[in-house]
Amino acid sequence: MSDEQVEEGATADEAVEAPTGPTAYGVPVVDASGQEVLHPSPDTWLETVTALKDDGFCMAIDVTAVDYSAHPGRTDLPDGVQPERFEVVASFIRHDDGRRVRLRAQVPESDPVVPSLFDLFPGTEAMEREAFDLVGVRFEGHPDPTRILMPEDWNGHPLRRDVAMGRIPVQFKDAPAPR
Repeated sequence: MSDEQVEEGATADEAVEAPTGPTAYGVPVVDASGQEVLHPSPDTWLETVTALKDDGFCMAIDVTAVDYSAHPGRTDLPDGVQPERFEVVASFIRHDDGRRVRLRAQVPESDPVVPSLFDLFPGTEAMEREAFDLVGVRFEGHPDPTRILMPEDWNGHPLRRDVAMGRIPVQFKDAPAPR
């Protein structure tokens, strides 16, 4: 990725400390196997996605969340980006040239919230609900923040690393009773 590509579309954000390395859209950027990976903070998440949409990225391919509590000292983040327990990852594509970009926002355990992308990309509705349901990251402003996979009375989030595996028996609807 050339410096010209990195600077294209970059904006200054005086409210946030300036990144120390290469930037795109005003946030730290790295190249990961030929794909641009932007690292906005939760505070600049929506602003960054809005800039991407204005630049022709017309489709959100995926939105998910990851619990990195088992890897607290990750070194794959650019300078100035502090690792947090949770990370929200979103991928976007621009159809006119097939360019893809990925966003990785570090989300603190103490306040696992990022703004919802629903108003910009309505197709993210189910993906955000799934990330909340399974990992526990909330999407502020989401129109229906209810569980999508787990029962409403389920306590916790099953893809968090601190949830014990295999302790809850699987129950299938209309399954014969055990003998």
